[in-house]
Amino acid sequence: MKGALAACRGVVVAYGEGEATVRALDGIDLTIDEPDSVALLGRSGSGKTTLLHVLGGLVEPTGGTVEWQGRPLATLDAAARGALRAHGIAYVFQGGNLLPHFTAFENVAFAAHVSAADADPALAPAALLALVGLAAKLDHLPAELSGGEAQRVAIARALAQRPQLLLCDEPTGHLDSDTGERVLELLEALQREFGFALVVATHDADVAARLGRAVQLHDGRVLAAEVAA
Repeated sequence: MKGALAACRGVVVAYGEGEATVRALDGIDLTIDEPDSVALLGRSGSGKTTLLHVLGGLVEPTGGTVEWQGRPLATLDAAARGALRAHGIAYVFQGGNLLPHFTAFENVAFAAHVSAADADPALAPAALLALVGLAAKLDHLPAELSGGEAQRVAIARALAQRPQLLLCDEPTGHLDSDTGERVLELLEALQREFGFALVVATHDADVAARLGRAVQLHDGRVLAAEVAA
């Protein structure tokens, strides 16, 4: 155990005012250690995606504190937050969310360029795409890829940032069971190889059971947190 990467301390995210106020997150306490493996389990509307965005610094909480390596994110200026999102934290969005007019290679290369990561031949765009089994798809546009292939490009793109924390929002949600299984196996293998902390938002209890810890959410609150068997 290397120590805490990210943490939420009594985090609240509220929208609206007065009686119309909706609490997307309502007093969340959560710590992500390195290299942790955590499932955020819950139905649509339970707060999973909002919690991912809070952990990644994309959404500022209405109340409470979000920390990165022991330091409150609120103390970071805009440049430091941008650097954190470019280097320390990467996302795999539901459905891949690839740039539609960029090839698979260009999607990964663009992420590497934005993050300005140190050159490493083993983590070059072509090498990353080969690592996820897409060496033959470098020049394909997203529309020319299957759902599983697009998701694997999204994973390669995230790895191009050399993240310490990888946040995945329903990475199998749009995939059939066999393809989803392959994507999960890939994420597990890559985490073992690179040692990043992994947080996966899912509505599927079978997916959650594969990770080291499951945190169950309901109406923006943590109902239970338990170690997977």
